[in-house]
Amino acid sequence: MEIQIIVYSLIFLFLLIAVSVYKGYLYQVRQKSFSLNKPELSIVIAAKNEEENINSLFESFEKINYPVEKYEVIIVDDNSTDKTYELIKENIRSKTNYKLFKADKKKFEGKKGALQSGIENSKYNLIVITDADCRPDTDWLTEIAGKLDAGFDFVFGAAPIISGNLFIQKLAAFENFRNTYLSISAVGLNIPYSASARSFAFRKNSFNRIGGYSNTTETISGDDDLLLREAIKNKLLIGTVIEPEAFVYSDPPDSLKGYLKQKKRHLKTSFYYLPKQKIFLGLWHTVNLSVLFSAALIPVSLNFIFPFAVKLIYDFYVVIKHQQELGHRFGFWQIIPLQITFEIFLIINFFNSLLGKPEWK
Repeated sequence: MEIQIIVYSLIFLFLLIAVSVYKGYLYQVRQKSFSLNKPELSIVIAAKNEEENINSLFESFEKINYPVEKYEVIIVDDNSTDKTYELIKENIRSKTNYKLFKADKKKFEGKKGALQSGIENSKYNLIVITDADCRPDTDWLTEIAGKLDAGFDFVFGAAPIISGNLFIQKLAAFENFRNTYLSISAVGLNIPYSASARSFAFRKNSFNRIGGYSNTTETISGDDDLLLREAIKNKLLIGTVIEPEAFVYSDPPDSLKGYLKQKKRHLKTSFYYLPKQKIFLGLWHTVNLSVLFSAALIPVSLNFIFPFAVKLIYDFYVVIKHQQELGHRFGFWQIIPLQITFEIFLIINFFNSLLGKPEWK
């Protein structure tokens, strides 16, 4: 009888939080902003040792569906040691709306300092951030501008990671899907906690109102999440962009080492979240992991099959139902193994984040 109470409690707690998160996701997905206006935008990109990616970035920008006279692109080279600066300079030679700077007098350490320099040199109030190793889709600027024009102070979009051939690359893509799903749900629940720097935008006056990056220096990372934290503290309006032609794509890490390094940087930032953000994430992951590892108790009682099965069915449904909405497509038989591996790596990545200091590049 006691085991049955534990089992039913696990199922109830899991379904309670899972359904709440699902409703938060659906609520946010249904929020559409449409604007015929094409406001002026300043795109700011920090680049460091990106010689292999710069040409792809420029190729994707050539396909963007937005009036050239309505936006400028400011690229800040953060003391690259390869040919990044020279390649950018060559690519923008004939472009009148591009500017290139060197981050030789940064106010802040790491990427934040390069971005701050670019923002200070921008001429428009609406700022859009992306990374030098990304490929924005055609309507990216149109959808971002529509949200900002609708009155949001900060906006972030879906930024899918391409699923490669290696298992670690598929895992990185799957993790991207699950994290995007949860971060969008959190906005729908009015507990936003994370944004992707690959597709991030804000009003410059809102950015200045919260002190820019000056209040986000606890860690070298967090140019996106900690800035969002400051926006939440100041009760600013947060929006999301989830339209398929507004995705910003990037490649997955090509090794386990690269994956772990990237996750260390991201997870280190979460140590500095607001209490309500930590509570939300702690509750979500604790309940999910408890239900997942309840399978280990099946030898004690077959009743533990039920919470484990309920979780896998729910997770499978979410992936099948919403993966394409967020720019992903996983094989039918890949979903359950990836889901289990993803949650095991939550624990591995957490302990890895406790070791050493993260690096910007």
